This record gives sequence, structure tokens and C-alpha cells, in this order.
Amino acid sequence: MTRLLPASSFKLVLSLALLLMTTDNSVFADAASAQLAMEDPQNPLLLLNTSQGEIYLELFPAEAPKNTANFIALAEGEIEIVDAESGVRYTPRYFNGMRFHRVDPGFVIQAGSPAYHSQGAPAELLADEINADYLGLDRLPAINPDGSFNEMLNIGAKSDFDTEILKPLYTKMGIDNPSTLLARQEEVLVQLQQLSVKAVYENQGYRYNSKFSSRKVSRGVLAMANSGPNTNGPEFFISLEEAPWLSGKHTVIGKVVEGLNVADTIGSVAIEPSGFSRLSTLIYSIRRVN
Repeated sequence: MTRLLPASSFKLVLSLALLLMTTDNSVFADAASAQLAMEDPQNPLLLLNTSQGEIYLELFPAEAPKNTANFIALAEGEIEIVDAESGVRYTPRYFNGMRFHRVDPGFVIQAGSPAYHSQGAPAELLADEINADYLGLDRLPAINPDGSFNEMLNIGAKSDFDTEILKPLYTKMGIDNPSTLLARQEEVLVQLQQLSVKAVYENQGYRYNSKFSSRKVSRGVLAMANSGPNTNGPEFFISLEEAPWLSGKHTVIGKVVEGLNVADTIGSVAIEPSGFSRLSTLIYSIRRVN
């Protein structure tokens, strides 16, 4: 004999079932709409789940194969980390529990720094995967005809000019003292007039790869943070604006296809990387969903 539920219990079960169906469909719809927004559905789609909401990231393995694979492997716990103090080896899902330690409102949100990971850092740093010619950097003059600097170089003071352009150029030309500089000043002037943005970056130590296509750092782009040429580790950033002065210096590995509003929310409160802040956004997990 079938036992019937009381009417009140039946209504409760029905309500819970409807709630569960609504929740599941909502999550599915997010992933589904993210996949529809992808440039290539065969690309990896990752869910960045944070305390502010969800961000879906499409990665570009055809443009930055090693850095993209490394990012996924870190997220999925496939890269070994050795604790510097104990020597214990771990394979953590690296980003889980980390925070966006640097937030420049309206500019970037940044996370993944080994300095803020309890178990340290992966041993290997990866080379840049950037095609400067594809970005057109070889065709952009470093110094405009009117004597101003190309805006991509982001030079706002004489000290920037000295550090970013002059000193690397002197090193390349073998000029290491004032008397040599005085004797070759006209040659230096010719070199400055002929410099492209690409050449400026190459003088700083960046090396480029013509095998792959690349894209500029623009709003919604996911790229590797670094401390100079060929120092790509687990640290990454999402750009909240067009940032041409970062193009050619940072390997782009993906872009936000859904949840850019969440990134904007994270990017609305300034966070200084100098110390822990309770206002910083927590990363629950980064996982692949396709």
C-alpha cells in the first residue's frame, strides 16, 4: 500500500525540488552562456569562483601554449611545490584560498603571487610567449616626429626616459662612460630616431616569438604578471581597461567571457599588496568546466 505524504510535507518537498532545479539551471545557464560567448568552443573554459561572484575565463593555448598549460596545471593541482622551510612536497590546487592582493581601481585586479601562498612557489619560471610583430610594435616609432614619446611606452618623466630607453640603449651600444657618450652622441641621436617600440623592449631584455599570434592587453584580458622578461610564474592579472603600455611586456593567456561585472566589483576597492586586507576578494577555486 502506497503511503501518501501529508499535504504540508508534499508542498515542502515540491518547493525544495523547484529551488534545486532553479539553482542548477542558473549555474548551468552561466556556463552555457559563457561557452556561447567563447571565440573557440574547443579552447579551455575555466570558472574563477570568488567571494564576489563567478568569472568565466576562455584560455588561448594556440597563442601561449606553455603559459596556458601551466596556469591550468596550477589550478588543477598538477604542479609540485616544495616548502622552502620543511622540504615537504605538495601538489595543491594552487589558487584555492588565495586573494586578489593587488587592486588598482579601474585598472587591474591581480592574484596568484607566491609571496601570498602559504606553501611557496613553483620552481619553474616560464618564458614570455609574445609576438611583437603581430602586435605591430615593430612599426611603431618610440619617439614621434614632434619629439614626444609613443604613448605605449608610458613615459611620463625624464627618469622614465633614462631608465626605459637611454640606459638600455647605451648598454646595447657599449657606451659605459661619459667620454664615450660625448664622442658618440650623434650616433646615439640617430639610434633614438630609428627606435621602434619593439626595439625599446628588446633593449630591456624582452625576446619575442613569431610562431604564435598575440593580442593586446585590453579590457577583460587575462595575462601573466611578471618582474621582467621571462619571469612568468603563477601570478596573473585581469585588465579592467585598455592598457596598451602593457602590450608586448605581458603574455596574454585568455580573456573574461562572462562575469566582467564581477571583475569590476573586485576592482572597485583599492588593495595594496604590502599587507593582508580583509577587504580583498577571496578566490574559492579555479577549475576547468569543459
